[in-house]
Amino acid sequence: MFENLSHLALQQYWWVLISVLAALFVFLTFVQGGQTLIYSVGKTEGEKTILLNTLGRKWEFTFTTLVTFGGAFFASFPLFYATSFGGAYWVWLLILAAFIVQAVAYEFRMKPANFLGAKTYEIFLVVNGLLGTLLIGTAVGTFFNGAEFSLNEMNQVLWQNPARGLEAVLTFHNVALGLAVFFLARILGLLYFIFTVDHEAIVSRSRKQLLYNTIPFLVFFLWFVVWLLLKEGFAVHPETGEVFMEKYKYLHNLLQMPLVLGFFLIGIVGVLWGIISTIFMKSGKGFWFAGTGTVLTVFALFIIAGFNNTSFYPSVADLQSSLTIQNASSSKFTLTVMSYVSLMIPFVFAYIVYFWKAMNRKKVTEEEMSEESHVY
Repeated sequence: MFENLSHLALQQYWWVLISVLAALFVFLTFVQGGQTLIYSVGKTEGEKTILLNTLGRKWEFTFTTLVTFGGAFFASFPLFYATSFGGAYWVWLLILAAFIVQAVAYEFRMKPANFLGAKTYEIFLVVNGLLGTLLIGTAVGTFFNGAEFSLNEMNQVLWQNPARGLEAVLTFHNVALGLAVFFLARILGLLYFIFTVDHEAIVSRSRKQLLYNTIPFLVFFLWFVVWLLLKEGFAVHPETGEVFMEKYKYLHNLLQMPLVLGFFLIGIVGVLWGIISTIFMKSGKGFWFAGTGTVLTVFALFIIAGFNNTSFYPSVADLQSSLTIQNASSSKFTLTVMSYVSLMIPFVFAYIVYFWKAMNRKKVTEEEMSEESHVY
């Protein structure tokens, strides 16, 4: 089956899978967003315990999806992995550290004889929520704004800035995406609290915080989108592979791929409806509208970053070193073998859905926390 596909078709297939994983990961950052809100939504130790336990039941999904995303990127587009992870390593080390302290915090926060104290681990969770979302969003911004690297004849990366990836924060368009992801994660976290917690005070505060976080999210997201559609993009000549600048490239990508444009618009509407229905209609299910909208929107952004003869990881130091799904991918044989392995993804997804529903069979209550033998 897969062996009959062309190399380009396999490259496109794997970029779609990468885009799906990225979209699911951003949706699952509701855990990180919720962690940054434990002090503004939870006012007592009991309330914080409720919040961290409803999040703690899902944090492993976020971590697993991030690892899967990185592994899939490494296997399908190894030159990107070598270039970004090998060159911009300070960014990725900070992201990795942020997720390590999250795992430690959930494991040890409520352990007896915890010499650091629960407060220390709660701060770890806030740090994970802040750095994890902000840095990942900023790093993805370089897909559209470029990074400072070049490649030699042996495809060895030569990073042109001693900050090793941290210089991305000097481009406001990158930071705007990072901040949009940060506030979106907080919005999804608040919607998740409303959906899963049976506690009047927590739900009331979550609705109030939802408005406070929606305003900056819209500001940064609209800034990113409008600037993206109006800026020059990194186009690739389909025959020669030469990379050149094209006006309104990402706008052209959306218009020339109407299905992707539909995903993008429906996704934005889904996020907005999830927020509006929760604030003004007191709905308790806005989480699913906003979550689905997040997946569709992020998926569309990744597709326009890599499809339609576009460089998904452009170089501003040496334009011809820019990476595309053609020049950064694995061999046809490797992609073919991996494509058969990818057929297991629906079964893994079904497994996750089953346990997700099992863990959310009933809402979390204060009484349940007092009865649980293990709490986070």
